[in-house]
Amino acid sequence: MRYVSWNVNGLRACINKGFMDFFRAVDADCFCIQETKMQPGQMELELEGYLQYWCSAEKKGYSGTAVFTKVRPLAVRYGIGSPEHDSEGRALTLDFGDRYLVTAYAPNSQDGLKRLDYRMRWEDSFRSYLLELDKEKPVIVCGDLNVAHTEIDLKNPGPNRGSAGFSDEEREKFSSLVDSGFTDTFRALHPGLKGAYTWWSYRFRARDTNAGWRIDYFLVSDRLFSRVRSSEIHSDVYGSDHCPVSLEILP
Repeated sequence: MRYVSWNVNGLRACINKGFMDFFRAVDADCFCIQETKMQPGQMELELEGYLQYWCSAEKKGYSGTAVFTKVRPLAVRYGIGSPEHDSEGRALTLDFGDRYLVTAYAPNSQDGLKRLDYRMRWEDSFRSYLLELDKEKPVIVCGDLNVAHTEIDLKNPGPNRGSAGFSDEEREKFSSLVDSGFTDTFRALHPGLKGAYTWWSYRFRARDTNAGWRIDYFLVSDRLFSRVRSSEIHSDVYGSDHCPVSLEILP
């Protein structure tokens, strides 16, 4: 089974920048996207062979997640069961019988950590949600989790210490999540690899110099990790300020 995740930073814009070329080439069983920035009915997307599930924010042009899947899920959940968080279209869960697939777009703490308190509440609610799922069956979690976990996960850790996405509070929450029974598949398979990033600021030509951050992930329940065959970053794919990431796992 091949899973792909990509923060497209506006699907309609990404469609005009080669999204379909990569979508067809990668031929994923499940293709997850974040930051669709779309409401239902704003665009008809023809994806032959795929079922489409969308979770949009109430606010137009903001946030949003979607999953395109060749395999019909037994059930689909929109949001994480929290009224405080579910108006922003940040999470979709598909039940495939022997496992759950969750795609998520974590809130950005914003400049000056103005939204950090909300982010911390999201983190606690999201972790609790995943742990409840994990009690039933193994979970695959993917998406833009908006945090570089350790110093190896961004080009310039020193100057960015305390910034949104690299604050001590956000990093500690990520540690709590993995410590509660989840594996960061890319880092587990590539423990010492430097320069592996998934997001680059549009400012200062950051992508040209690979001054990036690794903030897009595939996590799996620890007991599922033995079935993981690859976890990769597709940094050669453009169309967004993020690049896609992928996971291959035995069915």
